[in-house]
Amino acid sequence: MLATIAVILVAVLHIVFLVLEMFLWKRPVGQRIFGVSSEFAGQSAALAANQGLYNGFIAAGLLLGLTSPQQYQHSIVFLLVCAILAGVFGAITAKRSILWIQAAPAAIALLLWLRYPQ
Repeated sequence: MLATIAVILVAVLHIVFLVLEMFLWKRPVGQRIFGVSSEFAGQSAALAANQGLYNGFIAAGLLLGLTSPQQYQHSIVFLLVCAILAGVFGAITAKRSILWIQAAPAAIALLLWLRYPQ
């Protein structure tokens, strides 16, 4: 049960990332959260929306894996590893806090999932 809750929380985080990047990027709240100027937000909105869409795919895949028959649940491991790698890459290339906001929750969920598979 704990592993499932952790995976759900990671999926919810990625839904939040989707909303922030696709719909709030050019708004003051999005600019404040990501630390970007309104000029930069306007210039990079399409890139942020694309990034948000990918976060939505991760969330959808995780939730699908939880609701699918047993043989499809291996996708959860793959998607959690993707979230970890994206978080590490983001921490290296963009902002260090991405490591704690994205990669760490996914790593915890992965460890729990591998320890207590469903």
